[in-house]
Amino acid sequence: MPLPPSGKTPWPPVQLEIPHADMDMWRAWYSGDTGHLAAVYGGPANYRANSVAREFFDVDQRRAVGGDGLRMFWGQDASPGQQAAKLHIPLGGDIAEMSANLLWSEVPQVTVDVDSTDAATAKTTQAQIGRYLDDRGHAKLREAAELAAGLSNVYLRVVWDTDLRPRPWLDVIDPAAVVPEWRWGALAAATVWRELDPVQEGSEVWRLLEHHTPGVIEYGLYRGDVSTLGMLMDLGDHPDSEYLAKRTDAQGRQATGVPRLLITHMPNLLPNRVWDGVPGTAALGRSDFAGVEPMMDALDESWTSWMRDLRLGKARVVVPQSMLDTDGPGAGASFDLDRELVVSLSGLLGAETMKDSITEVQFKIRVEEHERTTKALRLQILSSAGYSAQGFGEAGTIAATATEVVARKEESLTTRGTKILYQRPALIEVLTTMMLVDVTHCGAKGVDPAAELTASWPQAVQPDQEATARALSLLESAGAISTYMKVKLREPSWDDAEVLAEVRRIREDQAHTVPAGDPFSTRDGEPGEPNDEDAATEDVPEAGADEGQDEELRGGGSVEGLAA
Repeated sequence: MPLPPSGKTPWPPVQLEIPHADMDMWRAWYSGDTGHLAAVYGGPANYRANSVAREFFDVDQRRAVGGDGLRMFWGQDASPGQQAAKLHIPLGGDIAEMSANLLWSEVPQVTVDVDSTDAATAKTTQAQIGRYLDDRGHAKLREAAELAAGLSNVYLRVVWDTDLRPRPWLDVIDPAAVVPEWRWGALAAATVWRELDPVQEGSEVWRLLEHHTPGVIEYGLYRGDVSTLGMLMDLGDHPDSEYLAKRTDAQGRQATGVPRLLITHMPNLLPNRVWDGVPGTAALGRSDFAGVEPMMDALDESWTSWMRDLRLGKARVVVPQSMLDTDGPGAGASFDLDRELVVSLSGLLGAETMKDSITEVQFKIRVEEHERTTKALRLQILSSAGYSAQGFGEAGTIAATATEVVARKEESLTTRGTKILYQRPALIEVLTTMMLVDVTHCGAKGVDPAAELTASWPQAVQPDQEATARALSLLESAGAISTYMKVKLREPSWDDAEVLAEVRRIREDQAHTVPAGDPFSTRDGEPGEPNDEDAATEDVPEAGADEGQDEELRGGGSVEGLAA
């Protein structure tokens, strides 16, 4: 689909009103903005005010949010005469942050398949990929993962400007700012849009659209209103798009020189259970908040009720009008709680009458009931979103072994593994696009964009070194493990070449070990100078002598030449 024509074209497109409405709701929970939450559930921006969304919800009651059958705490107005005192627990933001930390606390290891290019090019290509994944690249990918967890999906755009940086870098695009076009579930084209500053006072809205297809970007500047695109203008008519007029042809097109999209889609999780039946939304993904919004609303209501009990639980004293000290006609009256009541009022009232007239009021603060309710809601929200309570401090901070940590965080680690299935292809795709841009526009040398990449995420919970050492010692005592496998179990992230190099170093160290029973290595000669005859006949194990044994134990492959 090319850029929209001039005229009364609705914008954003009508087919995206339902997903955009949900994304707006999730954004409110993600940001923790109480004003936004109130607007989503009860204000002028609520779902029932959207004609398309209202028709969808009326026909299909799968979604309770926005429906008439469910009372939402954030959709209620404050009681007349009462101050608004609603409190919000930012659990949505915590969940999105936890998701990003589980996935991107460390940089994944991206390697070049040596069978897809020559060895020298594979080495230089992998070095350049490491530069893409520096602190800036790592931070951008973590940012994208957090937004995807909250908003269901996100887009990554490859940009370059050699005046700013020598290499291309990533730009994270909000999913509400992209109109995607799908082909067989894959992103075939995309239109990215943003609102520009108004040129003059008034209700006009300026929008800049860029339509991405493989090899070409087409730009369009529109002047319309809040709900429509309006007239198609020249790119030079707005100061924020003037620079594009020099880069594009008469049709507003710019060739990228890259035979693929510069935009990559990264969903949070699939399948999409949220918009089942809504055309064009199957590949968008689903948010971690999908389905738990009513429980997060109930958590806020419970917390607000707890704080209300604290306010009402303040001690109060009710006294009759006759005990108040008047401040003069029309100036009201007051009562001093620190005053010696018996002495000052004994002439007016008897002690028994005064005792019965003063009433203490102090409501019970239901701490235990509220604490159990909020904890149960919090645990259910985390479980429904796919996370273990351990990561959110519910199980305390007592030291535990790696095995215990894995057991406690099993649910979170399972969710992490599922999300990696969707983020790994997106990472490889965007890195391939960056290599193409780097070679085409930034002059990168020794980089092969056609090289095949693999990405592996580090372990979320590092194994306990002491437990690993004990296990290796027991296996060695039983004669059930080779040197190769001992090194492999100690360093699971190492490849075969690194493991074999470490095995060689271990054997070399063992070959120079002083024989047991001769601590001074005298051998009938001076200390430290072994006898020549002994040196000639000494049975010193050669480096690599037991490779065959290691090979037999780990099965397959050849390590000949290791001793060399």
